[in-house]
Amino acid sequence: MPTEAQIAGGHKANINNPNTSKEAKEHSKQVLENEFNGGDVAKAGDDENKNPGNVAGGLKATLKNPNVSDEAKQSAKDRLDNM
Repeated sequence: MPTEAQIAGGHKANINNPNTSKEAKEHSKQVLENEFNGGDVAKAGDDENKNPGNVAGGLKATLKNPNVSDEAKQSAKDRLDNM
């Protein structure tokens, strides 16, 4: 089940999508205004109930990804060491 942040994010993306109709954009604006305080919701990344195994897996993948900067790899290593 998607979080409020994910739902609001989908509506925000819809508003900025050049391939979306004016009616759909207006609907998304109304939903954000009426149900999500104008889109002001906590980010999905702020959820403290994340599965630690999934987080660790993502950090390990970062370490092995050749397209990731050395700084990002060091940050991922530090976060893994602190888990």
